[in-house]
Amino acid sequence: MKLFLKGDRCHTDKCAVERRNYAPGQHGQGRIKVSDYGTQLREKQRVKRTYGLLEKQFRAYFTEADRMKGVTGENLLVLLERRLDCIVYRLGFASSRNEARSLVRQGHFKVNGRRVNIPSYQVRTADVLELREKSRTVARINESLDGVMRRGIPSWVEVDRANFSGKMKTLPVRDEMTTPVFQEQLIVELYSK
Repeated sequence: MKLFLKGDRCHTDKCAVERRNYAPGQHGQGRIKVSDYGTQLREKQRVKRTYGLLEKQFRAYFTEADRMKGVTGENLLVLLERRLDCIVYRLGFASSRNEARSLVRQGHFKVNGRRVNIPSYQVRTADVLELREKSRTVARINESLDGVMRRGIPSWVEVDRANFSGKMKTLPVRDEMTTPVFQEQLIVELYSK
């Protein structure tokens, strides 16, 4: 399944999933029978890899989502989408989540006027995210901003390209989270055992 981990390459014909949609090797095209546990585990691994998390971090997010009011699976995805590196990716400052994480770690961004270099920082609604003055000439950020129209910007974030800033207008809603489509109920079932 396409996870869009390679940035712009996933939006072209060179994407490996588009060219060969089966496992590598001699037996890659064989029939595989997967159990319920295997399906649940695969979904959890897919979400973890998409957001670039380790097991301990992911488990902590699940515990926090379980304590919140509402549907646990949707709460989990909202918490993951509120991460600073994910917001940087959604605003179009980076072409992939890994690149967004790297840019945040290098200290290119400020939240409400203060420099933040922690990718897991939870952005709240109406927090203003801006690119530092020194970082506005970085080539890969400008290239990503130019190519963001191919990927699209969700309706729950707002970008001001002239000032190199943006903000999260509202909390993300499950219906507006487009790529990739997750079955978060499988993750809840896996952790509920």
